Amino acid sequence: MRYVSIDNVDQGEQLGKHIFASDGRILLNEGVTLTIGLLSKLRQMGVSSIFVKDDRFKDLEIEEVVSETTKRKAISTLANSIQFIQQDKYVDGKSISGIVDQMIEEVLSNPDVLFHLTDIRTKDNEMFVHSVNVCIMSVMVGVQVGLAKTKIQELAVGALLHDIGKLVGEVRQSDIPVGYDRDDELMKDHSWKGFNLLRKSQEVSTLSAHIALAHHENVDGTGNPRGMYGDDIHYLAKIVAVANDYDHLVTEGGSENVLFPHEACERIMGLTNLRYDHNVVWKFLRCIAFYPSGVQVKLSDGSIGVVTGQHKGLPQRPIVRTFQSDGDNFIYNEVDLAKETTIFITKVFA
Repeated sequence: MRYVSIDNVDQGEQLGKHIFASDGRILLNEGVTLTIGLLSKLRQMGVSSIFVKDDRFKDLEIEEVVSETTKRKAISTLANSIQFIQQDKYVDGKSISGIVDQMIEEVLSNPDVLFHLTDIRTKDNEMFVHSVNVCIMSVMVGVQVGLAKTKIQELAVGALLHDIGKLVGEVRQSDIPVGYDRDDELMKDHSWKGFNLLRKSQEVSTLSAHIALAHHENVDGTGNPRGMYGDDIHYLAKIVAVANDYDHLVTEGGSENVLFPHEACERIMGLTNLRYDHNVVWKFLRCIAFYPSGVQVKLSDGSIGVVTGQHKGLPQRPIVRTFQSDGDNFIYNEVDLAKETTIFITKVFA
C-alpha cells in the first residue's frame, strides 16, 4: 500500500483504504478498481491523495492511534451533534463525552504509535475529519505532558468541538455581552460563537468551552478573538492551537500550498514562542510521524523507497524500504534511518 497524490494514480489501480461520508458511512470500499470515471469523481469530491494497493508493500499496515471504527463513530457522533445545533438545540454532550472517552482509551492503549494523517478527505467530510484528528492529536499531547484523566477528557471535548462556532448563525441579542453590539467583530468570530454555544450546555464544562474560545490565540498576543498573551491563554487551548494549525497546514490551501508533514513540523517549530507555547510544541513533535508510513521518498544515497516503519523517539528517522528493478523482479532493502545515521531523506513524492 502506498499513499499518493490522486494525480499520480493510474487507471486500474486499487483503492487501499475506505473513503467515508460526513456521517461515517462508507462511500467507496477498499479494494475497488479505480477507473477514469471514479478518479474524476474523487477529484470533484475534493479528494487530493489516497492509498492504493501495491504488491511490493502488501505487508505494510498503517498503525493507527485510534481505530478506523472509532473514528467513524466519532464523525457520526459529531454530525449528529451538528444536527442538534441546526435545530436550535444544545450540543449532545453525553454522546460527545462517550465517544471522547473511547478515543482516550485507545490513545492510552497505543503509547508507542505515532500519529499519521491518513484519512481521505472530501469536501463533504473535511470539517468532521479535521475535528476528530485535532481531538486525537490533542489527547496524545495531553498524555505526553501528564495531564490527569479528567483534564484529558475536558481537553478532548474542547478539541472535538473547537470549530463548532462555524455552524452557528447570527448571535441572539440576549447573548451579546454588555458593551458590544451585533456589528462588533467579536460577535462574528467563530471562536466566540462556539464558546457562547458550549457554555450554555450543562453537559460541556466551562474549560472545554474556553478551548473553543481561545484556540486561535497566540502566545505573543497577536491572536484572535481577544489578543490574549502568554500565560493568560489556558494551557489546554495552547495544545489545541498547535494541533489545529498542523492539521490545516498539511491539508488546506490548495495542492500547491499544502505542506508535507515534516515541512509543517518545521513551520510550527519556527513559530514557537510566537504563536505556540514551547513546551506544547516539544511534546507535540514527539507524537507526529514526520514521514508517514506509505509515503514514497528519495534518500541521500539516491535510492527510492517507501516509508514502512516509525520510531516513537525519533519521528524524523523512519524505516524505509528501498527498491530497484532487476529485470522482471525488484531488489528490496530495509533502511533504518535511526541506525544509518549518514543517510537522509532528501525528497518526498506527492
